[in-house]
Amino acid sequence: MSHIRAKDMVPEMVVRKLVHAMGYRYRIHRKDLPGNPDLVFPSRKKVIFVHGCFWHQHESRSCKITRKPKSNLEYWLPKLERTKRRDNENQKKLKEMGWDVLVIWECQLNKSLSETQEQIRKFMKGVDK
Repeated sequence: MSHIRAKDMVPEMVVRKLVHAMGYRYRIHRKDLPGNPDLVFPSRKKVIFVHGCFWHQHESRSCKITRKPKSNLEYWLPKLERTKRRDNENQKKLKEMGWDVLVIWECQLNKSLSETQEQIRKFMKGVDK
């Protein structure tokens, strides 16, 4: 567990490059915001989280990455549940502070970068709140 990184993972780097290529500039991992969002757009009051499907337990039926652990369930199930609860609390706090929040899941990046790019474009322009 100590070797698992919390930032600069491949999905996050893909989103960073995509957003940068779209012309948006951002800050990363602002520690003064709940949850240390992966990408922060301070002037727009928008944040993007890039979640790994396993670690954040993506609940979409179409997600092929997420799974429940098969062993050591006494350890893993409470740990993963705490992560989901913490994610929800952090997103709620950010929204209460006036920030818009977008979550991009790891499996989305495997399906279609153009769809993800469109989702980011709409989010940044304030469409489909």
